[in-house]
Amino acid sequence: MVVMPLKSTSMLAIGVIKSDYRYLTDEANIENRHVRNVDWRATEVARTLARQDLLYSLGAFSTICEISRNDGAWRLHQLMGGKPDPGARGEAARTSKRTDPIVDDASDVAQSEIDVETYTRDRIISRIIERFAGHRMADLVAALLETGGFACDVSPVGTDQGVDIVAGTGLLGLDSPRIVVQVKSDAAAVGLPIVQQLQGALSTFGADHGLLVAWGGITKEAKRYLSTHRFSVKIWDAQDVLDELIRTYADLPSEIRRDVPLKPVWALADESN
Repeated sequence: MVVMPLKSTSMLAIGVIKSDYRYLTDEANIENRHVRNVDWRATEVARTLARQDLLYSLGAFSTICEISRNDGAWRLHQLMGGKPDPGARGEAARTSKRTDPIVDDASDVAQSEIDVETYTRDRIISRIIERFAGHRMADLVAALLETGGFACDVSPVGTDQGVDIVAGTGLLGLDSPRIVVQVKSDAAAVGLPIVQQLQGALSTFGADHGLLVAWGGITKEAKRYLSTHRFSVKIWDAQDVLDELIRTYADLPSEIRRDVPLKPVWALADESN
């Protein structure tokens, strides 16, 4: 089995190696000459489905490593089958800490090139969902929108009618753009019915646009549908929420900054990019 973090979509691709190693001498790009065929069984596994220790090993290293501790292989099989990461079983769970890396040994961690940005973002995302799971996520999203000048009305728990936040601009919050927001903090991807429900809420509430906060992203079917509704519904996944939180952090209420305490850190840029 092989796992590849996808930088372009913040997803994980999981597959099974189907051939022996081959070296392609006629390949123009030297880096593409080393080949093994892979049957990619799952190409859009949300990172939010994996626990922090597994994410550390999957996303923190820019070199190849083997993941074998803390039931890593079994847990990856669960992810490949569309299930959330259940964590380590039995003795593996008792002998490891939740945030320990699960590569073969400590020397792997010391010798690998650590992708600091990915590792840091994963840690912040884990902190956000830890503190704002469930209805509190709607409060966070409303605070993010309010930094942009929106007046937000957050629905009470259990009475949202498919809409968690109604937001507008202007003195009374009645001016355009007016948006309705549905918030789903589950780790799993959101399907087409939820997207269509939000689409229908636009006319019900007299809104100009819809925002679907889908912590675990959306399914392929939902993406295909939204490709023809680009100007009516916007999607925020966990990475988008993090981007907005970082962008507006200084303007957020103090209670949110206490729940997710951040500080800026300067790092030398990768000149190869």
